[in-house]
Amino acid sequence: MQDSAAVQTSYGLIPEDGKVGPYSFDEYVGLAKSFHSYPAPGLLLGGFMVAEAQRRMPVGALYDAVCETSWCLPDAIQLLSPCTIGNGWLRIMDLGFYALALYDKHTGAGVRVALDPARLGPWEHIAVWLFKTAPKQEQDSVALRESIRRAGASICKVEAVQARESFLRKRSKGDIVRCALCGEAYPRRYGSICRRCQGENPYQGVGSSALAEIPEIPALRAVPVEQSLGKVLLHDMTQIIPGESKDAVFRRGQVVSAGDVCRLQQMGRFHVYADQQAPEGMLHEDDVARSFGEAMAGEGVVLAKEAKEGKMNLLAECDGLFTVDETQLESFNLLPGVMAACRSHCSVVHAGRVVAATRAIPLFLERRVFDQAMRVLEDGPLFTVRALRQAKAGLVVTGNEVFKGLIQDRFAPVITGKLERYGCTLAGKIIAPDDADVIAQAVQDLADAGADLLITTAGLSVDPDDVTRKGLVQAGVTNIRYGIPVLPGAMTLLGERGGMQVLGVPACALFHKTTSLDVLLPRLLAGMDLSRSALAKLGPGGLCRMCDTCVYPKCAFGK
Repeated sequence: MQDSAAVQTSYGLIPEDGKVGPYSFDEYVGLAKSFHSYPAPGLLLGGFMVAEAQRRMPVGALYDAVCETSWCLPDAIQLLSPCTIGNGWLRIMDLGFYALALYDKHTGAGVRVALDPARLGPWEHIAVWLFKTAPKQEQDSVALRESIRRAGASICKVEAVQARESFLRKRSKGDIVRCALCGEAYPRRYGSICRRCQGENPYQGVGSSALAEIPEIPALRAVPVEQSLGKVLLHDMTQIIPGESKDAVFRRGQVVSAGDVCRLQQMGRFHVYADQQAPEGMLHEDDVARSFGEAMAGEGVVLAKEAKEGKMNLLAECDGLFTVDETQLESFNLLPGVMAACRSHCSVVHAGRVVAATRAIPLFLERRVFDQAMRVLEDGPLFTVRALRQAKAGLVVTGNEVFKGLIQDRFAPVITGKLERYGCTLAGKIIAPDDADVIAQAVQDLADAGADLLITTAGLSVDPDDVTRKGLVQAGVTNIRYGIPVLPGAMTLLGERGGMQVLGVPACALFHKTTSLDVLLPRLLAGMDLSRSALAKLGPGGLCRMCDTCVYPKCAFGK
């Protein structure tokens, strides 16, 4: 079979005249050299690959491109097509494959062209180049270029592809804002401060204000303790008694008495700061800590009565699930001279307990740094405590062996105990066989009984008798997320049915004290986002250590 441009061989299409799209091979070599500075083998081969993909696209189609390597091949796409990195029509996903795809901008239908190692048999020089079996200086560049000219796209496999829906959306920068630190414009979606000021800075000495040293504090006058009688102390002073206590025994604003002089000396304090105003352009640590705390505290979080030792504690106002804006917290902690620390995201906390604390590092903080920190906190509170609703739960225990009475149901006591820990009540319990129709009816019966949280047990493995998931689908459960990155509990299921939350608990909950159930239940009761992307973030910390003595939640599991 033959046409005006190419001949068909057992390896595919070999250009009869070595043309690369509209160019002769020699013309394309010159074009590649001017654009790339060197007619690299990958760029020359890439020209044939792009041309082959274009040949197979419908005439007049508007298309985008995906390149699966960042080496040379993207330049071939930019040389021979309207797709460039700058206009957003070319996306590079560096998977390490020498492959590209063109696809219709609207439908996603396209073609992928990939260098196929299985077709390199007659082309020894190309194989040496691809697998780097000889150093570059030992490769025969003349023979390699001639092999590429003769082989063309015949050494590639071509397949139809369908681009993911996310690749069909128009690319957008979103809102553009000024960075609170460097003042340059950047997309708001990158966070409270720009990525460069977050530490992704390729330069030294440019835009690195977030990583600067703590500004120097103007000299304060230190007063000998014996001369401090009657003077007003400038800051808290802590006394440490090893193994007994650590507390501020002298407070800011305290007037030094005769007895205090002796006590200060016993503490090893022979000079103090007293009777001085804050240096110009500086703020006292206590005032800074209070301002930070007020900006950080969201719903369910309150401040301690006063800053102490330059630190402001934030307390849980109610029992609930503690949440953290981790991106914003990281941005804040990148600033010089300030800090905030907190409990782990999604920790269950109790009213009155300290959940976070913030402070300035130096005794006085430069006003410029303070203002930068407050701008970082403008996007909203860092910390919240979400009250846990007291759900009315319905429980479906599945399994033929339990339904037939061959073994005693041990699931219900486990699940009920965990529900009662959060003040939930049981609307009803149904034991169902491994029958999808019966399970579906049980779901309906419990919904009719008023359950707003449905929990099923077992029947979620790959065993052909496990049909719980099928029964839930029949019952009208939607938005099913099956499988999460938590062990034990990988086969957990989540879904919704009307206003009822659905949680499918795998059999591991019977054999392990702590599982995915313990991680997910409080999140469900707090109304947390449990989308697939949110669940994916459970991977770090999602592996239980299986300690001989379980101390959960006083461990890293699920955090």
